[in-house]
Amino acid sequence: MKRYLLLMTFTLTIFGVFSTGCAPREESSGQMDYEETKKMVVDILKTDDGKKALQEVMKDEEMMQTLIMDQNVVKQTIEETLTSEKGTEFWKKVFEDPKFVESFATSIKDEHEKVIKELMKDPDYQKMLMEIFQDPEMEKSMVTAVKSQDFRKHLQDVIMETLSSPLYKAKIQDTLLKAAEEMGQQGGSGQQESEQGGDSSGGGESDSSQEEGNGGN
Repeated sequence: MKRYLLLMTFTLTIFGVFSTGCAPREESSGQMDYEETKKMVVDILKTDDGKKALQEVMKDEEMMQTLIMDQNVVKQTIEETLTSEKGTEFWKKVFEDPKFVESFATSIKDEHEKVIKELMKDPDYQKMLMEIFQDPEMEKSMVTAVKSQDFRKHLQDVIMETLSSPLYKAKIQDTLLKAAEEMGQQGGSGQQESEQGGDSSGGGESDSSQEEGNGGN
């Protein structure tokens, strides 16, 4: 009950602010009343009870339907803003700020990776990508970039960082151990085959010697 009374008081206060603000204020006392009412509303909103009341208002479905704007209107407004000359100049200046670029890239990293993965599965995108890489100018630019000192330094840093990774070291160790085991097994089987071959050869020689001795007798 207390919450609903507070909500009603909050609503009436907001209504009073708008009414006072919209009415003509010809006298100084009217100006004072407006400023005092405005200050009172701000103070109420800063309190825990005011925040709770505002949350209750925002939870109301009818209120939310009133506050939510039409998606088409929002979309049209954004498109007009981005495509306008002022919008273009604004985004150019914004993206010149390294901190903003870093924050922007971090915020869309997951979505960007998801989009790239989906595009890589698209045949049209794959075809377009192949056409780009087969372009002579593109090939020339890539070769120049690969041969540059900065790229080599970056590649060296990546390799050193990878080799220093504990996870990578563990994988390399497992791979080397498995390779050593396989080589040991192959060496052992080869040695057994060699020994078996030697035994059969020795047996054949003794048999032939015995036959020669019998023939002499």
